[in-house]
Amino acid sequence: MMVLVLQIVILCLLVAGIVVWAIYFPYPSPLIRRWLAPRKRWPEMQIRSWLQRGEFQHAFLRHFYSDPERIAPHGTCMLAPADGLVTSADIRGEVRYLVIALSFWDMHVQRSPLAGIVLSVESHGDDFMDGEGREFSFLREKSCPVQKRLVIESGGEQIAVRLITSIAARRIETWVREGEAIERGQRIGRILLGSTVVLELPAATKLLVRTGDRVWAGQTAVAEGLAAP
Repeated sequence: MMVLVLQIVILCLLVAGIVVWAIYFPYPSPLIRRWLAPRKRWPEMQIRSWLQRGEFQHAFLRHFYSDPERIAPHGTCMLAPADGLVTSADIRGEVRYLVIALSFWDMHVQRSPLAGIVLSVESHGDDFMDGEGREFSFLREKSCPVQKRLVIESGGEQIAVRLITSIAARRIETWVREGEAIERGQRIGRILLGSTVVLELPAATKLLVRTGDRVWAGQTAVAEGLAAP
């Protein structure tokens, strides 16, 4: 009798598992989701469908809003302002643009590359309104780029950090103000959902990363310090 009951229980569990799998298909079943890597746990197609509806799984939002404590490494090297993949480091005139692409699964809090004074926090709207237009690849990627540009002065020189998103996500938070003294690795803002962060450096600055490298905000050294010989 016990064997029969056990067989019935196992059969019921299998049927329940198949039903749950069918309900969530083609996306991962909640029965296995917690053991998958983030990219497989929440496929891009599923996240984009949530964007269209304006609804998200609470577990995904908890992952997305994660903001782990990080300690800046010793030294004077400039640190990555964002988690993500380095996609380009082009020079235009006197400026090098180090572009970091963030995915839906990256941590989205940005940090200051160095210690200094915030000279300005500039907002750019929902279109190519800042005189740059489609000349920059990191703006061409966005149909209607929404930007915050933070200019930081350190040791008599300036750098800038651009926080860029699209009008689909559009929300950018900045946590520092003009005239504020900030520390190397300090949190400076957050972009919601897929986005891009661009570090603007003097053209002569020596980079410590290459296109294709993965970097982490406040931890990965990406360039020599401005005071470096």
